[in-house]
Amino acid sequence: MSDALRTGGRCYEDFEVGMVIRHPLGRTVTATDNTWFTLLTVNANPIHFDRHYAAQTEFGQPLMNSTFTLALVTGLSVADVSQYAVNLGWDEVRMPAPVFEGDTIYAQTEVLSTRESKSRPHMGLVEIKTVGFKQDGTVVMSFRRTILVYKRGHVPQMPAPAPK
Repeated sequence: MSDALRTGGRCYEDFEVGMVIRHPLGRTVTATDNTWFTLLTVNANPIHFDRHYAAQTEFGQPLMNSTFTLALVTGLSVADVSQYAVNLGWDEVRMPAPVFEGDTIYAQTEVLSTRESKSRPHMGLVEIKTVGFKQDGTVVMSFRRTILVYKRGHVPQMPAPAPK
């Protein structure tokens, strides 16, 4: 099925090694995102929330919390990659460039490998590499992820409730 016609996620059979999926949505990050996420995760590093402190660093301004960026780049890929999957983990997480308030983050994913699950015949394992990048194309994050994806005909149903 064409990506333009796709209304949901991919099943195991939809993944091919070498396939590159450019995720269509971007997300501009804000100071509020950074402060809330930093407080929510009890991250006490002032580089994320103290503008005076951050101004004295080589960056000159607060850095976006790196785990926020990991969550965002992962989230940008979900509708295209793991909507019908279970995340098994991240590997080789790298952050080659900083993210600042006002940057817009985009992502794309490459399928590295696929194999049927030995213990769950209704699912398959897909290994992917996702790259997050800024509005100017600068790569800010990359990681490998392994997901356990439902095969066609085995995706749990999500019926819409009937109107009352």
